Amino acid sequence: MKSNKKIVAIVEARMTSSRLPGKHLMEILGRPILGYLIDRLKTIESIDSIIIATTKNQTDDVLVEFANNSGVEVYRGDENDVMGRVLCAAKYFQADIICEVTGDCPIIDPQLVEQVVQTFLHNKVVYVNNGKQGIPDGMGAQVFSTAALEKSASQTNELLDREHVTLHIRNNPSQFPAIYIGSMPSMNRPELAVTLDVREDFELIKKIIEYFNMSKPLFGCLDVISLLESKENWIEINSHINRKGDS
Repeated sequence: MKSNKKIVAIVEARMTSSRLPGKHLMEILGRPILGYLIDRLKTIESIDSIIIATTKNQTDDVLVEFANNSGVEVYRGDENDVMGRVLCAAKYFQADIICEVTGDCPIIDPQLVEQVVQTFLHNKVVYVNNGKQGIPDGMGAQVFSTAALEKSASQTNELLDREHVTLHIRNNPSQFPAIYIGSMPSMNRPELAVTLDVREDFELIKKIIEYFNMSKPLFGCLDVISLLESKENWIEINSHINRKGDS
C-alpha cells in the first residue's frame, strides 16, 4: 500500500564513532559499507526518499559527498542532540512519517523494514518497532510520525532522550501508542549481531556480503541466520562484544 503521506527513511551516521571511527565509509568489495544500506532502502516501495542525518562537524563532509554521489538527501545537525537532528531533518524535507534506521545496520532486511512501515500505516499508533523482540541485532527499524517526535522533543531535554531519538516515546506509552512486532520463531535469534559497532562486526559483515555477493546481493534476515548456523565459527568473530544499551 502506498500512503498519501510522505514517508522518509532517515539514516543517522557520523564519522567520529568512539569504537570504530570512520566505519560508515569502510569498504567491502571496493565500495563504502553505507552504500549497501542505501541500496536496500532504495528497494522499499513505501519509502519516498532517503536522508542521511549527519553532523555539522568538518569530519562529516565526506558523508555529505557520499550522499550527493548516492542520490540521497542529507541533513546536518547537532552531533549530540540526535533527536533534534532527526526531527529537523524530517521537518526540512516535509516528512509526515519517519522510518529511522541507523547507519550501523548495513545489511538490514528491506522486507522487515516494509513490514514495520505497513504495520504503522494499518494501525492507530504513532510508533512501531521490530528491533526489541528477538531478531538479530542490526535488523531493527523504527517508524513513527513526525508529529509524535515533535511532541516528544518538546517534553524532554534529558541527555539520554536527546541522544536516543525515541527513548522518551518508548518510555511514555500512554502518550504515544505503540506496537512492538514480535519475530517469527525462525528469526528469533537475539544472540546474533550483524550491527556495525566494532572492528569484529565489520569483519563478520564483510564475510556475509562477500558470501552472497554473486548469488543473492539482497539477501534477507533468514538467509543470514541460515548462513551463520552453517558457519558457527563466524558467529564467534563478534559474539564476545559487549553492546552499548540505549536506555
